[in-house]
Amino acid sequence: MNVVLNGRAGKVGSVLAPALEDAGHRLTEVLGDADAMIDFTGPEAVRDNILAALDAHVACVVGTTGWDVAGIDEAAREAGVPVVYAPNFALGAVLMMRFAAEAAPHFDRAEIVELHHETKRDAPSGTAKATAERMGGGVTIHSVRLPGLVAHQEVLLGMAGQVLTIRHDATSRDAYVPGVLLALSRLDALAPGLIVGLDALI
Repeated sequence: MNVVLNGRAGKVGSVLAPALEDAGHRLTEVLGDADAMIDFTGPEAVRDNILAALDAHVACVVGTTGWDVAGIDEAAREAGVPVVYAPNFALGAVLMMRFAAEAAPHFDRAEIVELHHETKRDAPSGTAKATAERMGGGVTIHSVRLPGLVAHQEVLLGMAGQVLTIRHDATSRDAYVPGVLLALSRLDALAPGLIVGLDALI
């Protein structure tokens, strides 16, 4: 597959680029030559990147968080291609969110602690917000930004006499590669429009 990778020089992109080539994909900088566009840039750039890809009828896989998805579903349907947007492409994080949503109705209260590297731009993280929504909303989120961290999230659920902790740790950005490759492999089978999260693919 020919792929445009936006954010190639970034923290995730620098890991993803060689992994894509190792998986047999070819990187290109020309949307007209691409079968898919992958975006790991920033919230100020991602919408324009997606809309440019949709204008070229190119399917998108988006890992950038902190942006407004309004109008993207309609634009993707008009372009006839899917846009897969996941707040987190680590498969363990997707399962963590699923387990938290399943556990939430059985506990009195829950809080989320998300911990990321000091240069992460959005707080709370997209993963934390998505987790809270899946748990029914109204969950307090605590954000920590420190050097030495990569991406970590803990969901704590409490009731009288017990606490359940569900935690995921991404110790390197290699964690995101399998999820991105999975999304690329499923693009041809997806209906046009916006697909949020990897749950629909696993």
